[in-house]
Amino acid sequence: MTAQVIAGLDGSDESLAAVEWAAEEARVRQVPLALVNVEELPANPEIPLAQLSEAAERAEELLRTTAERLRAEHAGLEVSVARTRGRAAEELTVAANAADLTVLGSRGLGRMTGFLAGSVSLAVVGTALNPVVLVRAQDERSAPAGGMLVGIDIDRVSDALLAFSFAEAARRRLDLRFLHSWTLPASYGYGALMDPALGVDQSEHLTRTLLDLLEPWRLRYPEVAATAKAVVGSPALQMVEASREAELVVVGRRSRRLPLVPHLGHVAQAVIHHSPAPVAVVPLP
Repeated sequence: MTAQVIAGLDGSDESLAAVEWAAEEARVRQVPLALVNVEELPANPEIPLAQLSEAAERAEELLRTTAERLRAEHAGLEVSVARTRGRAAEELTVAANAADLTVLGSRGLGRMTGFLAGSVSLAVVGTALNPVVLVRAQDERSAPAGGMLVGIDIDRVSDALLAFSFAEAARRRLDLRFLHSWTLPASYGYGALMDPALGVDQSEHLTRTLLDLLEPWRLRYPEVAATAKAVVGSPALQMVEASREAELVVVGRRSRRLPLVPHLGHVAQAVIHHSPAPVAVVPLP
């Protein structure tokens, strides 16, 4: 596999934001950047050839001008372009499986134009073998300085998630915040559920356990300031709320037995749909 970052480009504001994020990522990784455009198979075979030709010319011009601009803005960055034809989700997934990292535009629950529609991005995220980052269009709000937020399940800690998170934090010189959310089993009864002391004690215990699990990685990356916190509540809601102060959010995605069937857990879906920050989805064993 060639070490590189790829970004899907279709001219939408979301894809342009993804390209900018990908260019910076390629720079800090010191790897090439590839811009990918997909010519979707026409739903109507009767579309005039001239119309298809014009669309192809616009796409090629978009790729060319964007690549030239990125080379000018990021000295030394190697930028290539590629245009494929087929189903966007399938073509982008193939490209993602051959790259270190794929960056796509995202608009949460809103509508998107171009081949990078929401369903396409979700399909790629749900099936790609390598990490995928979804980036929203930039707005006028100032970017938060809350470092990286990582959602983690203390009962199913994955080296793949930790390796990506610590390496990314080191490259971008960001602090790491690990968040684990838990809920009391219904079998505890109403009295236990209403006992605040029980929640505090358990959260403190889980936080200490999580810090112990992170210790080998903190020693491996001494330059990264990593903290951990366990809180009571819905994992999806806690992650979405915490993401408002993050510069990058990282969540894992468990692989399914049917690798070609898109799969995203409810936490990953909630964060993708509602987080204002870029979201990195890391495939887990």
